[in-house]
Amino acid sequence: MKRIHHFKEMKSRGEKITMLTAYDYPTARAFDDAGVDMLLVGDSLGDNILGYDSTVPLTLDEMIPFARAVAKGAANAFVVADLPFGTYEVSPEQAVESSIRMMKLSGAQAIKFEGGRRIARQVRAVTDAGIPFCGHLGFTPQSENALGGRRIQGRGDGGYDALLADALALQEAGAFAIVLEMVIAPVAEKVTAALDIPTIGIGAGSATDGQVLVWLDALGVGDWHPSFSKQFAAVGAVMREGAAGYIREVKAGSFPSADHTFDE
Repeated sequence: MKRIHHFKEMKSRGEKITMLTAYDYPTARAFDDAGVDMLLVGDSLGDNILGYDSTVPLTLDEMIPFARAVAKGAANAFVVADLPFGTYEVSPEQAVESSIRMMKLSGAQAIKFEGGRRIARQVRAVTDAGIPFCGHLGFTPQSENALGGRRIQGRGDGGYDALLADALALQEAGAFAIVLEMVIAPVAEKVTAALDIPTIGIGAGSATDGQVLVWLDALGVGDWHPSFSKQFAAVGAVMREGAAGYIREVKAGSFPSADHTFDE
């Protein structure tokens, strides 16, 4: 099974780190079998799985069962679970309490939440409690309203300096890795080079130490995916075709056939 020291070793030898989101047991099993390095139970659960308009309404109580299912399905991949909005910002004590609850009840191996210097005290408290922590900088979905929408980060005067200061604060506080989301590629590359810990990009170019995607975007579930993602399969189309075939056969009376029936 992957551990946090493996990711620093991968950075040092230039081996890219792979991460995908997962929200349930069978998906975690499939991605683990495929050889992914990390699974992220992201708060993207809110808008991608539970149908919320954003990640903000998601609660810790909602997150934990999904994280537990992913952890059960991961034999080798390292499982990181997000803390939702409102479960860590108030104080270091709140962050530790929420992190311990997530770790004990889900079986995840690490915690992730958003922010840089403003939450460095929380990060230090979590890592001092013996809990591995992954940071998240750049576009931070929980702060979408404060950022003025889904805006690309790192642009303009001071963009690099501010992002680097945040990244260094997280590294100093004990983070083992940092996700960089929607950061312009030159800035992401410079931040990656300046850190001892790995960066994992999503819409941040190819020079980060690894990549993460929301699996529904990467495998073509739904009618839309962000421009920084790539569709590696058309799972949504296969699901619709399979469901349509089932409906046709049931309507026609050809399913269940004798092969799928118990006579005695």
